[in-house]
Order: sequence, then C-alpha cells, then structure tokens
Amino acid sequence: MNLSVLKPRYDRNILLLNSSGHGSKIRKSDRSCPLDTSVVIMVAASLKENNSEPTMIKHFSVLYVGQIDLENVGANGTPANERIYSNDRLIQGFETAELAAKLMDDLGFYALWMAEHHFQREGYEVIPNLILLGTHLAGLTKQLKFGCGFNVVPMWHPLRLAEDYATADILTGGRIIFGVGRGYHSREVETFGSPVIDNDANRELFEEQMEVITKAFSEESFSHNGKHYTIPPEVPYRGYDLKEITLVPRPVNQPVEIWQPIVSGRTVDYIAKRGIKGMIDLTGESLVEEMFAIYRDAAATVGRDLAPGEDLALGTGFYLAANQAEAIEKLRPYHDERYKWFAPFGFVRYTDEEGRPWGTPGAPAREPHIEDGVDQKAWICGSPEDFVSFLKDIETKYPGLEHFVLHWAEGMPRDEFFDQLRIFAQEVMPHFGSDR
Repeated sequence: MNLSVLKPRYDRNILLLNSSGHGSKIRKSDRSCPLDTSVVIMVAASLKENNSEPTMIKHFSVLYVGQIDLENVGANGTPANERIYSNDRLIQGFETAELAAKLMDDLGFYALWMAEHHFQREGYEVIPNLILLGTHLAGLTKQLKFGCGFNVVPMWHPLRLAEDYATADILTGGRIIFGVGRGYHSREVETFGSPVIDNDANRELFEEQMEVITKAFSEESFSHNGKHYTIPPEVPYRGYDLKEITLVPRPVNQPVEIWQPIVSGRTVDYIAKRGIKGMIDLTGESLVEEMFAIYRDAAATVGRDLAPGEDLALGTGFYLAANQAEAIEKLRPYHDERYKWFAPFGFVRYTDEEGRPWGTPGAPAREPHIEDGVDQKAWICGSPEDFVSFLKDIETKYPGLEHFVLHWAEGMPRDEFFDQLRIFAQEVMPHFGSDR
C-alpha cells in the first residue's frame, strides 16, 4: 500500500471536528485553531481545487560537528576536559569530512552540515572555517550541498563573512548553504573580542551584523549606520566622499537562503519574521511542536502563510539495528560521550511529564540517558522499518516539512557511522520522495 495517499493534504479550506462532533470551516491562516491532523477531514470541494501533492520530507542531510574518532568513550570513559590531542590527531576531522562527503554524495543525501568552532584541543569540534572547507569538499563531489551549521557571526566582520560566502556561492555553483548562529563557547567568542557571556550584548551585536549581511547580499550598493558599524566610513576616496559601497562579489543565487538554529522562542520569532529558515535538533517532541508552532505563527504576522513544518528542518540522533533494545545498547556510549561535552552548555532540550524544560526548577537537571532521548523522540533507535514509521508520522504532523537531518553522535567512530548511513540510504530513504 502507498501510505502517502493516506496523508491529509494541507489546503486552504478544512473541516475540523470539535469535541461535540460538529464541524466548522476555517482558513489555514486562522491561528486560533491549530491543526490536529488526527481530526482533519478535507473538504471535497477544496481537494478538487488543489490537486498538488503535499511537500513531505524530500531532503535527507547529516550534521557532523567536526569530531575526531575518540577513544574510551561513554559515561565512565575519559572526562571531556582531560582530552587533549596533538595537531596530528586534530586534523583528522578534515579527512573525516572528505570521506563523509564522498560517501553521502554517492548515496544520494542532500547536504552535509558542519559546525564552526575554534581552539578545541578536546577533539569534539575541530572545524574553524565552514565556507572554506565546504568549497573544498564541493570540488570532491558532484551534487552534495554543504551547510554552514553554523557560521558564528559575532566572531566575524559581517562584510568579510558576506564576501567569503558570495565567493563560495559562485565557485561551487550554489552548493554552500548559508547558516548563521550567535555562538555559545565563551572560550571562542570572547577570545575573538565579542560578547557571549553577556547574552543581550551578544544578541544586539548579532542582529546588527545580520542587518549588514542582508543589505550586502541583496542591494547593489548600500550604507549602514549602527551602534557597532558605520559602513562605509566617512573618509575621502579618489576625490569624493564615500557614501555607499558594493559587496564584490555578491552571491549569484538570490535570494540567499539563510538558516539559523532554534534554541528559544525569542530566536524563533526573530528568524520567522525575517524569512530565515530554522533548524531544531536533538529536541524533545513537545518542544519541537511548540517551536514549530511559534515559527509558523510569527511568520503569519508578516504575511508568510506556511504549512506546519515549512521552512524548517528537524534533526534527530539515531541508530539502526534489528530491534530497539539492540540499537539502544549500541548507541549508548556514543550518546553518553556527546552529553559529557554538551550538557554543561545547556544542550539538553527535553521536557518532563509536566511540560517543564529540563534544567528549570522542578525538572531534571542531570545528564540524560539514552532512554530519555528515545522517550522524547529526540533519538530514534530501532529497525529501518521503525524509522520509516517515525518519519511517516512526522510527515502527517508537519506536512510542510521538507528537511530531515541525521545527527552524528559525537562519540561514534566514523566507520560505524558510515555503515549506518548506508543502511539508512538503502532501507529508509527509498520510502520518501527526493530531488536530492
């Protein structure tokens, strides 16, 4: 049976059944009545008006934060702060990126997302320049895209970042995806002379930088006067006073698609109103639902009428095996190694039974176990058939979602992860439409 034909279409007119069994027709722009696809019945007349298929998931990608192969991993393994590697070991991340890119290109994946980080002698995140590496990898592959997940904007001059991306856009034929973030490592951002411990100052700087970048991308010439930047400076040049400048080159693929990670409701509101696409990764399903709804509602306030999940990407960790129990035990040490490093930064995005986010009063504040992640549906463990079922449910819930991202657990050796990708490509991806 083709399960896709059972998926409800997301159309202009729908009929919702309330608890009394009565129906009422609403517009999809009516935000007071959120869609529950389990009780949606499409109006026959509406279906006649729109014969297009829902978008559904069609782009499968991987998030590789740049780890080297780590030894003695797991909850009781080497403490994260005691991992200090030589340069010969740390540069393994570039070799791993090359191998992953070539394999993913052959298997039909859409994009390899990588993370920008600095000074990481611990070996978890060793890639300092995503645009440079992505441009190199594009020369080794044929179709795979390379996502900047994410350029930490406060560590850049905005015009330098804009120029570098524009150059890569031209040289790779549009295969670099522009992603931006505010940063969270004090060792990194503060060392480069920008604030991150002061969250408000970091946000203020970032938002002004993004204003400069978007002007530079989209306008033939521009000027900017803000708290942090005056562009161009008020100086004489070749017999005239500078009033505006032009980014040379500008990206040729316009408008530039921009992505940003979703970490809070305030972030969601900011990006949705500016047409920036959002990625949410390793997050419990209730928080995913909340953030996806905030994004859609905020977008509607500026005239962007989106289907649930549209302009968003969802990422989960995973392990494929004969059954869930086996997959959990295989993944456990790699999952635990991740959270040894990331939990102190606040990267445990789960809620408890009462809906309270972990780390808030009354909710758990410990490092999570793999069972917690499985229960939250942030980590998918089981057979390929189990993963297909999970993704079909996601398609039903978020019919506008096109992008799904597989998170590479930071403790997992690359050869083992590559085997997982082969299984996923062979046994999961064929169940979903794909145009790369």
